[in-house]
Amino acid sequence: MQNHRAAARYAKSLLQLAEEQNVLDQVKEDMELFIKVFDENRVFAVMLKNPVILHSKKRAVLNAIFSEKMNKLTVSAFDLITKKNRENILDTVAHEFLAQYNILKGIQKATITATYELDEKEKARFSKMVESLSGKKSELEVKVDKSIVGGFIMNIGDKQLDESVKSKLNKIHRELTA
Repeated sequence: MQNHRAAARYAKSLLQLAEEQNVLDQVKEDMELFIKVFDENRVFAVMLKNPVILHSKKRAVLNAIFSEKMNKLTVSAFDLITKKNRENILDTVAHEFLAQYNILKGIQKATITATYELDEKEKARFSKMVESLSGKKSELEVKVDKSIVGGFIMNIGDKQLDESVKSKLNKIHRELTA
């Protein structure tokens, strides 16, 4: 909990600075890149979380990977966080930054799970559904999961609408075996 509060403070400060310097969208893209690298590279993630590895080594790795790809403000923020020996919360800072960015911009993230890749017309329909439910602009993430058999599952914040065939079959099974 303490780490989350610290990450939220760093994210809020970075968001305000990025907004003042008119680089908010660039910093958002930087945070998305960082999360992608962190999530897809286990060695990188373990290195940042490892208390045995020197903070100076972690700073050097962060600079080597990101200094040419990211806005100077983002690199400076990573450097400051690392100097404060808090590099273990960088992933939480990045996630918190994106959450605060979405609040600032009035964006509602939603995840749609279906058995196939949705076409643009279907995405637009789901997007309108999310916008009408949340009153905000929608940002959809589409996942393909053939195990749901058919239908869809929509997650908006902490709410879930499960219209999958798998869920309906499980409900029928519970009713018959009860």
